[in-house]
Amino acid sequence: QVQLVESGGGLVQPGGSLRLSCAASGSIFRINTMGWYRQAPGKARELVGAATGDGNTNYADSVKGRFTISRDITKNAVYLQMNSLKPEDTAVYYCNADITVTTRLNVGYWGQGTQVTVSS
Repeated sequence: QVQLVESGGGLVQPGGSLRLSCAASGSIFRINTMGWYRQAPGKARELVGAATGDGNTNYADSVKGRFTISRDITKNAVYLQMNSLKPEDTAVYYCNADITVTTRLNVGYWGQGTQVTVSS
């Protein structure tokens, strides 16, 4: 079994910053892609951004230039630095990881979600 544990959400004013963290633990052979999705009330879950194992990143157009994804391979962790936050960034943010487990199967995992609210 693999668990993804997120932290770092909260309430922030427009223009502020937050940093989300996600750490994976369990029967991990290799972590491939790690990333972040978000889901606002009444909307579908959408990709925010992702980072591959070799360091390539991609972002949704709505967050380019404001959000940065980074990984710490030694800690099996991924981070989302969010700057210049806007009210429309309000959502539950989910960590996602594509992991090769110790049985050599590739499995996708989700974190429990963390609420980010941008409001004055």
